[in-house]
Amino acid sequence: MARACSICGKTQQTGNNVSHANNKTNRVFKPNLQTVKVMDGGSTKKALVCTRCIRSGKVKKAI
Repeated sequence: MARACSICGKTQQTGNNVSHANNKTNRVFKPNLQTVKVMDGGSTKKALVCTRCIRSGKVKKAI
């Protein structure tokens, strides 16, 4: 089950590991998701949010 950011919807992406011999094998890039208490209207709730959204101020964190 792929987890996604509650704000921007960022999920895992696929790519390749590339060795020095230029061999390519599949790999997964996962977003750095953190559980954060978020202000939603007048109430607080927990949400999975990527660190990019936290750092850019897209999330109003609850105290």
